[in-house]
Amino acid sequence: MSAGALDSALAEARYALASVRTTSPHSSALGDASALNGLSTLLTGIPAEVRAAYSHTVLGPLLQPRTSSTAVLLETLETFLGHDGSWARTAEALHLHVNTVHYRIGRIEHFTGRDLSSLRDRLDLWAALLCRTETVTPAG
Repeated sequence: MSAGALDSALAEARYALASVRTTSPHSSALGDASALNGLSTLLTGIPAEVRAAYSHTVLGPLLQPRTSSTAVLLETLETFLGHDGSWARTAEALHLHVNTVHYRIGRIEHFTGRDLSSLRDRLDLWAALLCRTETVTPAG
């Protein structure tokens, strides 16, 4: 094994250890880098303070102050992204008219400064939603 491969293996092991410590701090479970197979899993190795700061930076006014209107916008954003940006499926899931979904997405874009037709912005918002919870748990 080359020195470069050892460096890479050590980095993976450190990340896996940080991930396990974050998701199971009182467990003696062992993890390996092969379990890092999704964004939510990747985020487990990032300290909670950094995740919270990222979430607050990206979601901004949608988190402060938490009101019923911002809660509705967060639910709409989660549903929209969870349905791969489908206006119709989001409307159906939320029991809304599609025009209401368009209006809410426009408000979300206004508050966050992000464009939900952009993949980069969608990924930023999805990661921020995953980071806003106290602990990120890997998707099963």
